[in-house]
Amino acid sequence: MEFSASNTALWNIVVQFGIIAVAIMIATLLGRKLPFVRRTLLPTSVLAGFLLLVVRNLGLLQLNTDILEMTTYHGIAIGFIAMSLRIPNREEKNGGGLTGAKSGALIVSTYLVQALIGLVISLALAYTVMPGLFKASGILLPMGYGQGPGQANNIGSSYEALGFGGGRSFGLSLAAAGYLCACIVGVVYLNILRRRSDRTLPGERGALGAVTVDDFQQKGEIPVAESIDRFSIQVVLVIIVYLLTYLVSYGIDALLAAVAPGLSKTVSPLLWGFNFIIGSALAILVRTVMKALRRSNIMTRQYQNNYLLSRISGVAFDLMIVAGIASINIEDLSGLWVPFLLMAVAGGAVTLLYLRWICRRIYPDYYDEGVVSMYGMLTGTISSGVLLLREIDPSFETPAANNLVVGSGFGILFGAPMLVLIGMAPESTAMTFTVFGLCAAYLALLLVFLLRVGRGKREKKQK
Repeated sequence: MEFSASNTALWNIVVQFGIIAVAIMIATLLGRKLPFVRRTLLPTSVLAGFLLLVVRNLGLLQLNTDILEMTTYHGIAIGFIAMSLRIPNREEKNGGGLTGAKSGALIVSTYLVQALIGLVISLALAYTVMPGLFKASGILLPMGYGQGPGQANNIGSSYEALGFGGGRSFGLSLAAAGYLCACIVGVVYLNILRRRSDRTLPGERGALGAVTVDDFQQKGEIPVAESIDRFSIQVVLVIIVYLLTYLVSYGIDALLAAVAPGLSKTVSPLLWGFNFIIGSALAILVRTVMKALRRSNIMTRQYQNNYLLSRISGVAFDLMIVAGIASINIEDLSGLWVPFLLMAVAGGAVTLLYLRWICRRIYPDYYDEGVVSMYGMLTGTISSGVLLLREIDPSFETPAANNLVVGSGFGILFGAPMLVLIGMAPESTAMTFTVFGLCAAYLALLLVFLLRVGRGKREKKQK
């Protein structure tokens, strides 16, 4: 093998990730040294992604879009697998009751609101001034705002294969717009809260979330002096689960192709697009099996370390965000600026209005914290939700932060029907309208659960 620079296959990935690393460091310095950048609360990975997006589209830097797309695709799956392998702490277990379920229903109901708004815009444009517009393109609004770059990339690519020209860049652009909504609208909302109340927003976050010895060495874990590094064990577990994810997905895809070829054409893109859900489920299964082996004393040590697994998911999500935003092709949006701008603005506004209405009813004791945290997550990611929350609840004294974590788990269950709807929407114009009606019906069911279930107990408690 040739090891010199002439072997581009050998060195290209190093160069590309080196460029991403430099962008992250520059974004970190900008956030640290420029007060106005720090006040925007823009996550470092998002800022780095925008920096690369600008220099790439100006022709100042060559980036391999294939590597960026692969990083975005694999990053979301690896991040969720690492998160799902973590052993739930006592707080997360206790949060798995009605509040956790309602938080999950709230998350998915917001996806449905975003989907309905997106479909209204795409269908209205398709039947008026933009007859060539892909009618199901509105579904990408909740993928970009609610799910982030990973799913916007996957579903956008699937729709692009079905005839939506520029679908991938359209979805990723919505995800980027979602981050801007989370930061701009979120910061404006925080400042309104500050003027209307006695709240003081901390300028510096200090040493919140300090790491303790217990984070590195929990009871029963493999010791630091083991013959293999503990971090290597976490990486091995994540890779094994991801390999299982590939094998299971491949097996299901092959089975569907053999038994129901027609159904396979619809399900296969979703199966691979939502591989992170299969990965999360398998990670939970592996975690459960390992727990059972420990209880039966077949396995005497705990191999997972929550702190290190969180770091793996953090790295994966950061790389996913940077690569996803940087890979947007502005040229693909030519002819799509009108639906993009309408969806971006309407998505940010309607999401805020809906959350202000629903959070007053399910989070009456910490309404502001609930709105701010959920808005940050449902237009960006869970990290942007936490960033906004820390400005009004720096010590996480309310359950709002825990609701993001536990609610996301329940959100996977409540969101399962949406996977089918996303696959059905682009099949035909009639099916797009059918999906619109089904989204509205499912939203109504979730609202009944959110507003009616447990209402009597809450009213009795208030008395």
